[in-house]
Amino acid sequence: MEIFHAVRGFINSLLFLLLWSHCEGRESELNYVTCGSLVKLLNTRHNVRLHSHDVKYGSGSGQQSVTGVESADDANSYWQIRGKPNRPCQRGEAIKCGQAIRITHMKTGRNLHTHHFSSPLSNNQEVSAFGENGEGDDLDVWAVQCDSIHWERDEAVRFKHVGTEVFLSVTGEQYGHPIRGQREVHGMSSPSPHNWWRAMEGVFIQPSQEPLRHDEL
Repeated sequence: MEIFHAVRGFINSLLFLLLWSHCEGRESELNYVTCGSLVKLLNTRHNVRLHSHDVKYGSGSGQQSVTGVESADDANSYWQIRGKPNRPCQRGEAIKCGQAIRITHMKTGRNLHTHHFSSPLSNNQEVSAFGENGEGDDLDVWAVQCDSIHWERDEAVRFKHVGTEVFLSVTGEQYGHPIRGQREVHGMSSPSPHNWWRAMEGVFIQPSQEPLRHDEL
């Protein structure tokens, strides 16, 4: 009987340790932005969220415009984090610092993009949304710059364009009609306080588990 109780105690202890390690791992996973997650990205200097809509630039490339908006509730500010063309990342896998990704606009299916056109207000490098159904070209690829091993959800990061080496930025210029009050988003050649971004509201995908909702989608 003593042996039976000893074995049962050992098994209970083992089950407790396994459950604890699972919870610890789960808690760790929730700290990161992961592949497939749907997020809003806040420019921390100007307090605007990265935004797009089916409104084309009237100059430059004529592609779909990308702006910054103050509202936290606009559904046109959701973007999905994806892997490079022909190199998809594993769904739910934490994004590494330095990893090359695509950032795809949820509503229109176009990718965050930049190229050698001048932006309409500041004359920096134009940032647009490009492609169809999530597929564009090599100029849709951005590298996540952060200080840890992985992109932490509470951490401010930079996005450096792989093709032209500019940083995704906002410096405060505002549009008039038809997108009055929205801020210009553009590429700048050097890091500065204008190009820090943080993941905010969204649905954070976990490996082989249901999405974790952070505020309402």
